[in-house]
Amino acid sequence: MLQQDRRTFLKNSLLAGTAMITPISLMKVLANDGKNEAIRKDKIFVGVIGTGSRGHHLASLIKEFGHEIGMEVTALCDVYQPHLENTHSMIPEAKTYNDYRRMLDEARELHGVIICTPLHVHAQPTIDAMEKGLHVFCEKAMARTLDDTYAMAEAHYRTGKALHIGHQRLFDPKFLRGMNKVYEGELGKVTQIRAYWHRNNDWRRPIPEDQPELERFINWRLYREYSCGLLTELASHHIQVANWVKKDIPIDVRGTGSISFWKDGREVEDNVALIFTYKDGTQFIYDSMIQNRRHGLEIQVLGHKGSLELETNSFFLEEPPPPPKPAGIVQLLQDLEENVLGKIPIGSSSWDPEVAMTYKGDSVVPENLTDGTWEQFTGFAKAIREDKPIPGLFEEGYYSSIWTLLGQQAIDTGKVIKMAEKYDISKFLK
Repeated sequence: MLQQDRRTFLKNSLLAGTAMITPISLMKVLANDGKNEAIRKDKIFVGVIGTGSRGHHLASLIKEFGHEIGMEVTALCDVYQPHLENTHSMIPEAKTYNDYRRMLDEARELHGVIICTPLHVHAQPTIDAMEKGLHVFCEKAMARTLDDTYAMAEAHYRTGKALHIGHQRLFDPKFLRGMNKVYEGELGKVTQIRAYWHRNNDWRRPIPEDQPELERFINWRLYREYSCGLLTELASHHIQVANWVKKDIPIDVRGTGSISFWKDGREVEDNVALIFTYKDGTQFIYDSMIQNRRHGLEIQVLGHKGSLELETNSFFLEEPPPPPKPAGIVQLLQDLEENVLGKIPIGSSSWDPEVAMTYKGDSVVPENLTDGTWEQFTGFAKAIREDKPIPGLFEEGYYSSIWTLLGQQAIDTGKVIKMAEKYDISKFLK
C-alpha cells in the first residue's frame, strides 16, 4: 500500500481516539504533517552515520518517501568501505565520509543526523552532533553502558536538541490504539505483562574469507564489549512498551541467561529470561532465544477484563460477546437436540481443565499497515522544523535503555538489581 494511504489511515481512523495517549499524544504530531504543504518546501537535510543493514534501510526509506516530509540524505559516513559504497550507490548525490567528526565539521547544510553505528559507538557521535546544533535520531538501545546512556541524556537536556531513540512502536497505530484501551480501562487493572522474542539462527554475519580479523568488527552483536545481545538488540523494544503501559519504570529486575546452544565463541547469551517488577506489584516477564522460532515475538498486556497482543494486532475480552444464534432450521434442530438429550454433566466446576480460550478476539486496528518506522521519521521532521524535542518522547527511550542494561546486570550477578539514583533524569524535567 502506498505510504500516503497509510498516513490517511492514521489520521482518519486513529486521531479521534488518541487523546489519552501518554506521555504525550503522539498522533498530534502526525495530524499536522499535511496541514501546510508549503512547509515541505523547506528541505530538511540529514546525514546517516553507520550504513550497515539498519542504516541502509533507513536511508532507503528516506530516498523513497522523503519527499512527503521534505527530507533528504545529503551525507553518508561509515568506517567500513563496503557498507558505505553500497548505500552511496543508492544515494549517489550524497557526500561520503569515513570520519563522522569530519562530516559534522564540513557538511554545514545538515539539520540532523541518523546514527546506526554499533551500540558501543552510539554515544559520542550523538553527543557531538547535538553540541554542533543538530537533532539526532539514534537507533536503540542508546548505549552499551549506563554512564554513556546518561551522558547522552545530559547532552540532550543541555543542548535542547531532539534525541529520538529508534523505538518505532511509539508511532505504530496498533500500539497507539492499544495504549488507549489500556488507559481507558478496557482491560481493567493490568497486573501482568509478558513478552517474548524467539528466532532460530546463529545471528552471524558473513566475514570476508581473506579478512578473518573482521570477525568482532562485523559480528559485534555477539561480543560483550560491544553489545548485550538479545537484550539491547531485541528486548529494549518490549521494555519500552511495558513502561509505556505502566506509565512508570520498574523498581527492580531479576534474570538468568546462558549460552546453551550456539557454542561458537560468542560471548552473549543465546537465551535469557527476566522479571521486571513495578511498584504496584505488576510483573513484566520477558524471555528471548535464538534456537526456536515457533512462537515468534509478542507482547501481551493482561488485565482482569481483557488482554492485548500488540505485535499481532489482537484484543481479547475475558467475557467475550456470545456468538450470534444460527437462524431458521439450524436453530430449531439445536433446540430440539438440547431438549431431548439435555446436558450431560462430566464433573464439577473444579474439574474443568483451564485450557486457553478459543475466542479469537478482535483486531486493535482495522488493518495492520505499518510498523511505525516512517511515522517516527515524520515526528523527527517535525522536531527539526520546530527546533525542539517532542515532549516526553526521549524519556521513553532513555528508561528503556537503562533497564535493558540493568537486566544484563541481573543476569551477570544473579542478584535483584535496582536503578541507582544517579541515573534518574527527573531532575532535568523540573
